[in-house]
Amino acid sequence: MADDQIATPEHTVDGFVQDFLRELTFGQGVTLERSSSNDQYLALARTVRGHLMSRWLRTLQHQREVQAKSVAYLSAEFLLGRQLNNALLATDLEEVVEEGLGRLGIELTSLRSLEKEPGLGNGGLGRLAACFIDSLATMNIPTIGYGIRYEYGIFRQTFVDGWQVEKPDSWLELGSPWEFPHPEHAVTIGFGGHTETATVDGRLTTTWVPAWQVRAVPYNYMVPGYRNGRVNTLRLWSASATESFDLQIFNSGDYTASVRAQTAAENISKVLYPEDSTPQGKELRLQQQYFFAAASLKDFIDTVLPADFDLHGLDERIIFQLNDTHPVIAIPELMRILLDEKGWDWDEAWALTQKCFAYTCHTLLPEALEVWSVELLGRLLPRHLEIIYRINEEFLDEVRLAFPDDELRVRRMSIIAEHPERAVRMAHLATVAGQKVNGVAELHSQLLRDKVLSDFSEFYPDKFTNVTNGVTPRRFVRLANPRLSGLITEAIGDGWVTDLDRLRELEPLAEDPEFRRRFREVKAANKTRLVDLLKVRDGIEIAPEAMLDVMVKRLHEYKRQTLKLLHVVALYDGVRRGEIRAEDLTPRTVAFGAKAAPGYKMAKQTIGLINAVGRTINADPALQGRLRIAFPANYNVTLAERLIPAADLSEQISLAGKEASGTGNMKFALNGALTIGTDDGANVEIRQLVGDDHFFLFGLTEPEVSDLVEHGYRPTAFYESNAQLRHALDLIASGAFSGGDRRTFEPIVSNLLYEDRFLVLADFAAYLEAQTRVEAAYADADAWSRSAVLNVARSGFFSSDRSMRDYLDHIWHAQPVPVA
Repeated sequence: MADDQIATPEHTVDGFVQDFLRELTFGQGVTLERSSSNDQYLALARTVRGHLMSRWLRTLQHQREVQAKSVAYLSAEFLLGRQLNNALLATDLEEVVEEGLGRLGIELTSLRSLEKEPGLGNGGLGRLAACFIDSLATMNIPTIGYGIRYEYGIFRQTFVDGWQVEKPDSWLELGSPWEFPHPEHAVTIGFGGHTETATVDGRLTTTWVPAWQVRAVPYNYMVPGYRNGRVNTLRLWSASATESFDLQIFNSGDYTASVRAQTAAENISKVLYPEDSTPQGKELRLQQQYFFAAASLKDFIDTVLPADFDLHGLDERIIFQLNDTHPVIAIPELMRILLDEKGWDWDEAWALTQKCFAYTCHTLLPEALEVWSVELLGRLLPRHLEIIYRINEEFLDEVRLAFPDDELRVRRMSIIAEHPERAVRMAHLATVAGQKVNGVAELHSQLLRDKVLSDFSEFYPDKFTNVTNGVTPRRFVRLANPRLSGLITEAIGDGWVTDLDRLRELEPLAEDPEFRRRFREVKAANKTRLVDLLKVRDGIEIAPEAMLDVMVKRLHEYKRQTLKLLHVVALYDGVRRGEIRAEDLTPRTVAFGAKAAPGYKMAKQTIGLINAVGRTINADPALQGRLRIAFPANYNVTLAERLIPAADLSEQISLAGKEASGTGNMKFALNGALTIGTDDGANVEIRQLVGDDHFFLFGLTEPEVSDLVEHGYRPTAFYESNAQLRHALDLIASGAFSGGDRRTFEPIVSNLLYEDRFLVLADFAAYLEAQTRVEAAYADADAWSRSAVLNVARSGFFSSDRSMRDYLDHIWHAQPVPVA
């Protein structure tokens, strides 16, 4: 189809109304008078989608013609958030749609709220991936995202008596108008079986004979750039059986057996991160990872590339970015394709493979660096294990050559671990095969080089680099905070949406009393909006005039939600004991948002304790209007877009040296919250940019943490020497928050007193002192506003557009390709 044949919907109110009514009538099969709200939402989504589709088709056509180098972003998570708002922003259609719907007696706001957010991610990793593909489209970089279309995604969190209960997240139950299924382009993926060798034309060849296969069905999503005409593609794979229904078995009366193959196949794309405490769960996770990695490689090579493309030039056409270790199995899969299907020899296949992948490490925790047992990998992917063994054998030969007589180093660097079981270390494989390895904040990248992968950084000194994470200002400022966006645009123009460094132009306005007053009005209005939402969504009532102190992130011990809670318990205990007058407390609402992995018992215990403390404090008449806990269930992108703009204080209190980067910390700073935090992850860069006077620093540094642990950390010493800490822990241990039952939260107390891996007790006193500084600063509303404005003005560095420029300059070397 030529450019002039690609239809573009009319960009007028009359044109929109016609398109909308046509979709309602012929798409939903109802008249306006008889349509439900869901009919109207689906018709609206498809109408707006139509405005993007012409750009999408033009982008695809342009990419076929230009054949420029592209980025393939492989990620197990893409936490997209609602699509309608983003599509309206990208197409600049909001005013047209609002007026058009108004003529029909429909409120746009009510239809927006009907959209179900795809739960295709767990936290920061998935939100980051969504930010990155947004930025790449906005920067005109040819990109395709690859992932899994989880039928239920991450679970929907509910609370029963304060304890987390996981429910299926049925985000597809009313249909998804933003996806395009293409079963005709399904890819067949094999598992299990064995390998066979033969000599063909004097050359030894290997063939993998899988025992069973599944179909990977692609579902395409549009990823629009911000008002630039480009629409990239996110391709998510759904699993189905190659033969889903056996009619003979069905006719024999065994109805369950007749669909057994279908059930087994569909399990692969059923749920994000299936519980892996069982052998079956571990196997399903590996199936998921190979399923989407293999389907993505095959799709790009067989479908995206021209039929006559010479794969020897693959590295000039694509870079596969591995977002954490989940897609690393793609490395031996590309080798298998080149060796077994294309007939290449080992050396040329390995040389090309090393040019085609780059690896982002997102952790410093050894337990988070994935390993797969040799037994499982060999049983599920026998050919890939053979390839990994040979990669490792040749790599270790190189290590021995560089470091003779150092077998301990060889063992440390081996892709195959020997203890406690023989297993494949996926981070090692990614590091050996990737052209670049990057951390996601300056401190994280340094620790990656110095500690986590120190042997590799010595062996490959030029392979390691840093790209500090970023967030998209389109969703997390422009969409999430329209009042602040309007204030910024009025002050400096609208170019900041794609050039966040321009926020620096706000700095002089931090000294303007009138601007600070208007900034406070924006924050107050955002709080009122949140108050209204939480009351309807969760039945939670909070005071809009209180400080909003927010800690929202995945529930994990290293993130130290327990430290925040101990602060709250200490304040409550001080009032209870008469040591603090309730009227002297700074009015404060402490908002938590967090999901715990289903099998993570300590994290689920912590959620139970937070809710138990909240029930007690919130019911205490002495603390009304002074101290309150709010813990809305099922924290997600949609809630984040309301909670973050309302926040006054951002809690970023992980143990120094444990958080890779964080992106929530960036979103809060960009929306005018001040940070209380440790020198960890991207906190370090936030503090350096916004200034010490506008950041509440506390806690041990990473070298101090290492020194304390090395010399023997004894948490009971801190318990014994700090009365506030002792009283707070004793109160929890007494059963005060569990109806007198001392056993309920005993695991948390014992863990803190006798293990405390993440030094909560060691940092407690410093944290409380920092909170005292917070209260003193918050008492001066005008000075607090000045600091908040400066946080916004100095946080432009944390745009995901800047992150993408860093990847492009240091790793990918792809060029912008504008679409007409």
